Amino acid sequence: MQDATANSRSGTQDTLQVVACIDGSRAAPAVCDYAAWASKYMDLPLTLLHVLDQERYPSEPDLAGNIGMGSREHLLDELAELDRKRAKLALEHGNHMLDEASHRLNNAGVSDIKKRQRHGDLTESLLAMQPEIRLLVMGLHGENSSDGEQKIGSQLETVIRSMSRPILLVPNEFSIPKSAMLAFDGSATAFRGVEHLAASPVLKGMPLHLVMVGNETPEAMAQLHKAEAMLAPLESEITLAIRSGEVEPVLHGYQDEFDIDILVMGAYGHSKIRRFLLGSTTTSMLTSAKKPLVILR
Repeated sequence: MQDATANSRSGTQDTLQVVACIDGSRAAPAVCDYAAWASKYMDLPLTLLHVLDQERYPSEPDLAGNIGMGSREHLLDELAELDRKRAKLALEHGNHMLDEASHRLNNAGVSDIKKRQRHGDLTESLLAMQPEIRLLVMGLHGENSSDGEQKIGSQLETVIRSMSRPILLVPNEFSIPKSAMLAFDGSATAFRGVEHLAASPVLKGMPLHLVMVGNETPEAMAQLHKAEAMLAPLESEITLAIRSGEVEPVLHGYQDEFDIDILVMGAYGHSKIRRFLLGSTTTSMLTSAKKPLVILR
């Protein structure tokens, strides 16, 4: 796994940054737009990342075991050369996408941009960059999505499970976020997520709804008030709510009712929300999402 392009600005990266993953999907322009918004909102530099899949485009084709004689050896050599040409063309296409994305970001008022292209596995590439990531921005839907069928990115769930940085997952269309809601379950690890959010500039100053899915009890309300106090550094207007029912319809219903732009969820321990987020309903939730989600780990 290696970097395939030079940085667009010199020097070592000694500060946290917004990292935007771009590919050939329809979500790529929106990824750029949301990354530009986050970079300006959080006052952080921005890195554009494109990862060339090693399995689809091997830099050096592995023909071990394909032992043959005569014309078969010649055929294998031709196939290997074709793989090299495909990888080279894919690399050039990736560089073109990075250039176009950088131009879009410049037009959006972002000047502190770094471009990186890596040859390897997406999750491994992101894990290697994790110490310098403040916020990761990715499209919800993959390159194989169409107007009639929205498919989540094939590696998206692996990235969510692996990364420990906030991830902003975005739909295909951009709109400026003006409000957010945090799904909260009152567990000890949920409070750690609240503490993490309070220290982050991701939602600073934005109206925030703190929503618990469960029965309304004095204990539950006390937990919400405790979380509200912890979120004071955000300097946000905070609304508390408790709703009963199943996690997915409750959260989406609340979001629709109050026209909330961003849903924030945390993968907390073994809580109900974690089981929902990382369980069998994950794919349907991500596929049906029409607004951005922030995943806290």
